[in-house]
Parts: sequence; structure tokens; C-alpha cells
Amino acid sequence: MMTCTKHSLVTCPTLLFFPSPFLSAIPFVISTLLPVGWGRQYNNNEKKTLFSLTPNSLCNLLLLLHLLQPTMSKLLLLQSSHLAAPIHRRTFAAILSAASKPLDIPSSISRLHFRCQFSLSLRPNSPNSPPSSLREPSRKFLVRAFDSSSEETKKTEGEQEDEQEKDGKESGSEVRVSSERVRKSEEEYPSGEFQFEKPGAWKSFVVKLRMLVAFPWERVRKGSVLTMKLRGQISEQLKSRFSSGLSLPQLCENFVKAAYDPRISGVYLHIDTLNCGWAKVEEIRRHILNFRKSGSAIVLVLVLLYCKFIVAFVPVCQEKEYYLACACDEIYAPPSGYISLFGFTVQASFLRGVLDKVGIEPQVERIGKYKSAGDQLTRTTMSKENCEMLNSLLDNIWGNWLDEISSAKGKKRDKVIDFVDEGVFHIERLKKDGWITDLKYDDEVISMLKEKLGVQKDKTLPLVDYRKYSNVRKWTLGLIGGKDQIAVIRASGSISRTRSPLSISGSGIIGEQLIEKIRSVRESKRYKAAIIRIDSPGGDALASDLMWREIRLLAASKPVIASMSDLAASGGYYMAMAAQTIVAENLTLTGSIGVVTGKFNLGNLYQKIGFNKEILSRGRFAELFAAENRPFSPDEAELFSRSTRRAYQQFRDKAACSRSMSIEEMEEVAQGRVWTGNDAASRGLVDAIGGFSRAVAIAKQKANIPQDRQVKLVELSRPSPTLPEILSGIGSTLAGVETTVKELLQDMTFCEGVQARMDGILFERLEGTSNTNPFIAFLKDYLSSL
Repeated sequence: MMTCTKHSLVTCPTLLFFPSPFLSAIPFVISTLLPVGWGRQYNNNEKKTLFSLTPNSLCNLLLLLHLLQPTMSKLLLLQSSHLAAPIHRRTFAAILSAASKPLDIPSSISRLHFRCQFSLSLRPNSPNSPPSSLREPSRKFLVRAFDSSSEETKKTEGEQEDEQEKDGKESGSEVRVSSERVRKSEEEYPSGEFQFEKPGAWKSFVVKLRMLVAFPWERVRKGSVLTMKLRGQISEQLKSRFSSGLSLPQLCENFVKAAYDPRISGVYLHIDTLNCGWAKVEEIRRHILNFRKSGSAIVLVLVLLYCKFIVAFVPVCQEKEYYLACACDEIYAPPSGYISLFGFTVQASFLRGVLDKVGIEPQVERIGKYKSAGDQLTRTTMSKENCEMLNSLLDNIWGNWLDEISSAKGKKRDKVIDFVDEGVFHIERLKKDGWITDLKYDDEVISMLKEKLGVQKDKTLPLVDYRKYSNVRKWTLGLIGGKDQIAVIRASGSISRTRSPLSISGSGIIGEQLIEKIRSVRESKRYKAAIIRIDSPGGDALASDLMWREIRLLAASKPVIASMSDLAASGGYYMAMAAQTIVAENLTLTGSIGVVTGKFNLGNLYQKIGFNKEILSRGRFAELFAAENRPFSPDEAELFSRSTRRAYQQFRDKAACSRSMSIEEMEEVAQGRVWTGNDAASRGLVDAIGGFSRAVAIAKQKANIPQDRQVKLVELSRPSPTLPEILSGIGSTLAGVETTVKELLQDMTFCEGVQARMDGILFERLEGTSNTNPFIAFLKDYLSSL
């Protein structure tokens, strides 16, 4: 029998200094700790002492036992029969309820965790419990409250001992998940906040020597300004030198390098229309704020001291771009710029009317009332549940935007709302009311920076762009990690099990390839932990389950942290829930625990165009998917529905076990509903709110690596330039249709089987308006939900 186990790693507090209300809990502490033993096997075959007594603490303990002897004799918690066998949770409930005086445990003690090892047993005979094959050995639980029922309190002491002995033989020390589960609070995880440390004299000297011997493409002039154009899509994957576009990891790394690089005087950002999610914007914004902390780095120019700066130039700006620009020191816009801060919208398109006119009948089976993928095929209007979900997402995005803008600009929240509702389009008004710093063209901003840095007017301002600065190694700046290594596996895009002949390299998550990387990390001894960085709306349910299994096996051998980017929904969340800890941004779109599948009945279309198709078959359900020229028969429809429900139940039950919830609790937050990261955290679907840096800090904590020690992050998803990728770049310069063709070929790839996918329309509209042909974008919306 496979069980979910928990290893609590929080040190037991000293017993001597408990205030009087805590004294009644001491017998419970002792009875919990003593059966565990003096040492147990831990990860990587390391011996850990779970509980030890020094002579002084032993004397204090004996004194407390003497003082509490009357109370303890009533509680009967130190009988030898209880210490000889693993303590079962139902036994605790019966003993506590049998005490003549109930234990007075105040709320503050619920935050104290004891170093005890036990396993989770979901009752196999319960109809609402997941099957034993779904139980996860690496999930961690914290027990702070215990259930008791009238039947349990009536059990005799002998029955309790017999039950303990039976349970101990089956699975050791087991507990049952209660409806009032309590999981580790977010505050117990390290924040991973950036702390700028000014290099010492020796380190500065070493860095200067390394700069002298750096490769030519790493050379940067002293007093240079790092300029980066933030525009269009921002990929979660690393980019090779043959790839175009922006990479979020490299972009964030450039900010960190620039903060410590004595050759960089400041950063000049060109912020244009962005086509990425709010989680990526939040990650970039966090690094902008972190760079501003490096203002303590003082540069001497003409006996004038100044700090590093970061300036934004926004020719075209909407809410997302302005949200990013507000993190900078100053915001400039051209007098003819387009800045429209009018609010947020989410749109949904529906194809059912079009399909009816051409004779196509969609037969879609979806599980989950909020699972809106497929609605655009089967409905002509938005469902009540979908409208409720989208309104909730909009409220979260709108509220977060208002809070951050009001804080950054020093204005009241109501003032920001009034400004948006006023519909201001005169850019001069933005300057007058303090929403931007000034109106300047790009050359005027450059001249201003030259004056700021003391560069003569007839001289050129030394600039270094994003691509060139990405070639500067962290080693050159003394930012290399330590000996401890953490593996980073990036999973971005739609999920498929195998690579299609038409798929493009790096365009999605290929299950069999990602599984190979996960296995290599599990089999290697050099990695202390692993981080799975997920940015996916979902996809093939079978591929998601296979990757879930491999991540689960990896989590059994070493700490695994799931870090969510813009999206980790449906199949993306399926992968994440196998990790020990899940970290998401405030506005990450996650959840969507549901499945959808279906087929098209093309019979009427065939009649209209004069096409005929006949099928010969053997077997009652042989034509289940082959006969697209007719609807499902009643038996086929029943089989189709049952198979889809079964896929949903497996998804939901595994999520319940992974997140330490009962089936009923998981059902309340499942049903295909999409949550923001903040809402998901409050409902137990996510453990902590933060970006990639917090995931690294938590991985260090789980691997027992000190937070002040540097680690080496090993990227296992670094792309290698392939011939199709090179040809794709050449084609974009010749024809200019690369993006449209790539997206069309990718989304027209046939997807087979049940899909765990988030609604493509929801994803597209929340990300922003597509730059491709409207018909292609509309077709993409439709195909992404099949």
C-alpha cells in the first residue's frame, strides 16, 4: 500500500519556558516525540537527530513531570503500551476526549510544530477517498487539530491498543486527513528578497582583473547605460544566439548583473506594447525595484557623486506597460505618444452560430461547471459560471493594479479610479497631474542622460543593448554560485506527449523530453534540489499524468519546488501539484482542474457539399472516434461520457491527495475554475506567493542550504540552435510571416484524447490583442480548446 508521508522539519521549542497555559500540552508533546526514536533515515541517507535531551534540559523536564504528575495520571498518556507502538491519530482523539479536564491549548500553540515522522492513510474503505495508487510519499502535512467522534470516545483502552497495533503493522504511524487541515503558512517560507551587498575592496579588485581578461564580446565601456526594449512576447525559455525576442530569465539576469557591474551607470528602458501575462510583468517589475536598491553604488565623475538610475520611455502605453514603468525612477513619453489608461476587459468569442450554418455539430464533453474550454463551440453566449469566474479574475487584476499604481505614484486609490473613469487622453494632462515625469523625445532623453553622466554634448552616450549584455558572464562580475547545485527545469507552452512533425523546436512541452530531464535530475547526486518552472495552459491529459508521476518520484528523493509563471492551469497545474511546494505570483492564472474532449459531427456538411463516407467495422464501439459523419449513438455517448468523468475523477483525486485535502474540499475549488495565484493560495492550491527568487530560497531551505550561501542554478532547458530555428529566423527577414505560420502550424497539430486545457479564449484575451491576422487569431482560439 502506497501512503502519503510527512516529515516535519521544525524544531521543537524548549519546554522550560512555556507559560502556564502551555503546561497542559506538555504530555502531548512528550507522547508525540518519544515514540519517534532518537534518529531516523533522512534524504540522501543522512542521519538526523529528531529529539535529544541535554543534562540541563533533562533535569528541567523531570521537574516538570513531577509537578504535572496529577494531571498526567488523569490523561494516561505515558503508559508503556502507548509508547511501544506508533501513535495513531484516532487514539489521540479518544484519549484527549476521555480526559477529565480537557486540554487547554491556546491558538498560539497551533503554530508550534513538533519533529515527528508519520504517514498519511486515506481510508481505503471510504467512498470519498482517493485510491491507494494515488497516494503520494513526499507530501508534507502538519497536524494541529484532531477529530473525535462519539463512537471513538466509547472505545475501550484495549480496543485502542489493538487498533494501534494493527495500524502500525500496516503502515507505521498513520493519520487521516481531516476536513480542518492546516498547512504550513506562507510566512514560514523564506521571502527570497533581493539584498544588495556592496562589494568589498578585494572583490572589486578581482572583478576588475576579470574584466581585463574578458572575451571581446563581454567588453563594456565604463559609464555605459544598459538599454533594453521591452516589447511583444517575453518567453519563459532561454534564448540561443540564433533566436529573436526576449527571454524572461535572461532579462532578469541582466538586471542583477547591471546592479553589480561597476561599468553600468544606469538602465534606459523602452517599454512598448507587451504581449505577456501579468506574472511575467510582476517578475520584471520586481527586478526593476531590486536594481534601484543598488543606488548605494556610487560612481565618481568629475568630482560629482551620483547613484545608478533607471529611466523608462513609453511611446505607447496601456495599463500593463504603465504598471511596469511606474517601478522606474522617471517616466518619459513623446508629445505625440499614445497613453490610454481606460481600464480592463475580457472578451469571449463563440462559433456555434457559424458551425450551425455550415452544418457542423460539435459534440463536446466537459467536466466542471467552470470549464469554459469548448463553450465557444457549443454555446452562443457566456455561461453564468464562466461570467462569474471572469469577473473574479478581473476584480483581482483591477484591484492589484490600483493598489500598486496608487502606492507608486503616492495617490489615493479613489483618485486613481477617478482618473481612469475620466478617460483622459491628453498627454499633457498626464504630465500636469504627475502621472509621468515629462514629455521628451528619445533623443532628448539621451541628451538628458548625457548631461546627467557628465558626457560632453559632442560625444556619444555609451550604450549597451540587451543582446550584447546577455553575453556578459556572471563569473566576470563575481556572481557565480557556490558548490551546491539546484536544477532548473523549464516547462513552457501547450502540453503534448510526443513531438509532432509540424511542431517547432521550443514551441511547447513535449512530455517524453521533459520526463528525460526529470529522470536525469533524479538519478544525479550533484543536485540538492530541483525547481520546475511552469508556464502552460495545459494540453494532453495523459502527458500531464506521466509527467506528474515523474515529478512525484523526483520529489521522493530530493526537494522539488514548482514555480508558476503566467499560467499553470489545468495540465500545467497537474504537473505542479506533484511538487512539495508551489510558488505563484499574485496574478498567475492557475487551477482549472477539469477535462474536456469531443468530436465534430460533419454529416450535414457532407450532405451540403455532396460528400459521402461509409465505414465497415467490427466491435461495438469501433466507430467511436472514426465516424465523424454521424453523431454518437446512445451507447457511444454513454461510454464517451463515462471515460471523461473517469479522467476528471483521477485528476481531482490526485490533486486532493497532493494538496492534503479531502475529495469534497477539492471539489469545491476544482470544477474547472481558474484562480489567480492569490486566491489559489487562500484556498490551499498554492503554498507561497512570489517569483523565481522565492522558489530558489525555498529550495535552499528544503535542502538545508543556508540562505546566505550562494548556489549554482543549472539550467536543463537551455536551447541549442537547430537548422529549422535558423531557417525560421531567415524566413522572418524575407517574408515577415514567421509568427503567423508558426502559430497556425502549432495549433493545427492534431490533438488526440482527453485534454486538460484552459480556455484558449480566456488566455488570449487576458494576454492582450494578438498582432496576427484576425482570422488566424480567431481560428487559434477555436483550435486551442480542442
